[in-house]
This record gives sequence, C-alpha cells and structure tokens, in this order.
Amino acid sequence: MQRTTDMTKGSITKLLLKFSLPLIITNIGQQLYMIADAAIVGRGVGVRALAAVGSADWLYWLILWTVMGFTQGFSVFIAKSFGEKNYRDMNKTIAMSTIVCAAVGIILTICGLVAAKPVLELLDTPQDIFDGALTYLVTMVSGTLVISAYNMASTILRALGDGKSPLIAMLVAALMNIGLDCLFVFGFGWGIFGAAFASVIAQFFSFVYCFFRIKKISIIKLEREMWNIDLALIGKIVKFCTPMAMQYMIIALGGLILQSTINLQGSFFVAGYTAVNKLYGLLECTAISFGTAFATFFSQNYGAGNYDRMRKGVNVGFMMCLVASVLIGILFFFFSRQLLSLFLDKALEGGEQALDIGVNYLNVMSVTLLILYLIYVYKNILQSVQISCWSVVSGFSEFLVRVGMGKILVDMWGQNTLYFIEPSAWLAAVLTVAVPYYIMRKRILPKSEQSVSEFSGIPKE
Repeated sequence: MQRTTDMTKGSITKLLLKFSLPLIITNIGQQLYMIADAAIVGRGVGVRALAAVGSADWLYWLILWTVMGFTQGFSVFIAKSFGEKNYRDMNKTIAMSTIVCAAVGIILTICGLVAAKPVLELLDTPQDIFDGALTYLVTMVSGTLVISAYNMASTILRALGDGKSPLIAMLVAALMNIGLDCLFVFGFGWGIFGAAFASVIAQFFSFVYCFFRIKKISIIKLEREMWNIDLALIGKIVKFCTPMAMQYMIIALGGLILQSTINLQGSFFVAGYTAVNKLYGLLECTAISFGTAFATFFSQNYGAGNYDRMRKGVNVGFMMCLVASVLIGILFFFFSRQLLSLFLDKALEGGEQALDIGVNYLNVMSVTLLILYLIYVYKNILQSVQISCWSVVSGFSEFLVRVGMGKILVDMWGQNTLYFIEPSAWLAAVLTVAVPYYIMRKRILPKSEQSVSEFSGIPKE
C-alpha cells in the first residue's frame, strides 16, 4: 500500500501535521496558477486586464467549487472504506465516484459556456474590461473536465493518506504554468487568453502524474466489474455530495451578486479587489490543507469506530488553526503593500489607486483570518459522520451576508463596507457548523464507555 497513511492510530498532532504539510505546499503551488496569471496579466498587460480576470472569478469559482464539493464528498466514502479495510467497497466507490465526476464535469462545461456572456452582462461588467473577462472565462471553463480529472485523482490519493503525490504533481505543474504564461503572454502576445490556456495545460499534466501514482497503489484494483453501474451506490454518493457542492454553489452565487456591486465601483477598484482575491488563495490554502487532513482523519476514524479519537482531533485541529492563522495573518498584514505590488504597477494608469484599495482590503482579512480557518474544523467533522446538511446551511448563511451587505449596507455605509463583507460571511459560516457540532457531539460521537451496540446510529442528512 504505497504512500498510504493509516490515521486510526498514533499521535494525532503528528499525523495531521505530517499529512498537512505536503498539502500546504501543494496548495501553495496550485495558487501559483492564479497568482502567476494575475501577476503576468496585471503587470504585463495592464491594470484593466487584471480587472477583467477578476470580474470573471466568481463565475469560474462557481464551477470549480462545485467540482471540489463533489470530490470532497467522494473522499469521505473512500476514506471510510479504507479505514474499515474494506478494499472491495473502496474500489467500487472510486469507480462510481469517477463516473459521477465525469458527468458533473460535462454538465458544468456546457452550462458555463452557455452562461458566460449573459452572466457577465447581468453583473454590469465594465465595458472597458468586458471582452477580456469573456475570453478568460470561456478558456477556463473549456478546461473544466481537466480540472475535474485532477481533483478526482488527487482526492483518491489523499483519501488513502497520500499527500506527497499531489504535491509533486502540483509543483511541477506550477512551474510549467509560469513558463507557459511567459511564453504565451510575452512571447506569443496572446494576452489574457494565453494566461488562461497555460493554466489548463499545466493542470492536465498534474492529472497525468496523479493518475500514474494511483496505478501503483496495490489495493486499488479497478477491474471491469467495478465499473458496472451501481445505481444504489451512485444515488447514495450523489445524495451525500450534492449538499456539499450546493454549499459552494450558494457561496459562489452570493459572490456573483456581490461582484455586481464591486463592478459599479469602477475598473480600478475591481483591480485592487482582484489582487487581494488572488492572494486570498494563499491566505486560505493552509486552512484548505488542514481541512483535507481533518476530513481524512475524521473519516478513517469514523470507519474504525474511534469516536474518542475524533473528539480529540477537533481540539487538536482548533489549536492548529489558531497558530497558523495568527502567523499567516501577521505576515500578510505587515507585507500587504509589497505582496500586492506583484500584481499592480504604480507606474501604470490606476495602479496607485488600485494598490491602496487592495492594502485596505487585505489588512482587514489578515486580522480576521482565524474565523475562516475554524470553518474547516467543524465542517469536516460533521461531514465525516455523513451529516452534510449543515454544509448547505453554512453556504446559505454566507450567501445572505454577502448579498445583504453588498446590496444594502454598501448603499448605507459607503464603499469601505466592501472590505468587511468576507470576514462577516466567514463568521456566519463558522457559527452554522460549530454550534450544531457541539449540540450533537454526544450523540454523533459517543464516548468509549458507551457500548457501540447501544448507539442508535448516526443521523443522516
């Protein structure tokens, strides 16, 4: 069982850190996709070009996060079977999850391409950046199946405790993306299209590497019989994963509505806001990595019936998030201007104005980062015991905050309100997963002195 990790025994802190660190580096590498695109576009093409990329972000994130929501759900089932040492069910789950993932990818591609232009028009995208935004969005959406394939492959590896292979794949792909960005944008003069096309190509190579790593894992045996359609299993997977995907869809829809308010502030404000959103990935990537580790840890231990260990894992996760968010927040707060200068050139038209906007926004996010990190602890503990309904509630709460503040409070309190919308949405999200966890904890994670035979079962969504 090459590069797999059994998280049902051993030091919780060491296991989570050992599993998280490669993921953190992997996610930093993945963020280099967006950062390289934005930096090369912003400084190489112009401030308005950066704004064009940013105005397309939320619609693309709607598609990307939907894929991620489904693949995170797949991970719960795969990791649970692995924890139970039920390798036949694990392989069947992998096969059916792959089929679902492909179907979702095709549907999202078609819908994204059809909706791209009408949605950008609906969002009042400024005319001076409209064509660039449409080009970037269509190119990225066209690569949805590639993104889906990578997320599916990396999900399989991580569910079995292999965080190193996705790390290697992403580091190589990130370097390839930067090289192709420079070639396509500066060498061929392809501008925004070149930056987006480079990302899709690099992501494809990361999938290929993960695919060959999967083939080397001895317990994964996807014979023909595993691909026989199992409607009951597919139904179970879709039923569980849909609320998780809906969480992200609702969040992204709120972001789309908020984007329409941001667009009304003008291209330079959009550019400053976009620069921070590109760094947002770096702010969040450690939390995402922790979340993946938590999901694997909780799911494997749930499969093994180690409920006490899961409770301890929540406390360990809380402390990991506290330390990481404080350190990262301090770094980004004190170096906000230097970091944003990667994307914005003060010498270009609107560069200084966009930079000041970005600094204000990034500083607010830096000091409230712990709220974001804690979402990943409580969301994953509930999902690991197959309670996914609260993910939808969490996403809906974020939606309400973004829409309410973006459409009502900005008119009342002014433009500066936009800087506080994200932290407020995080707070709403964490409350809607942390409170249910503590209310249901005794029931979903009975202590060891309680006989498992007396436990009536885990409530489903």
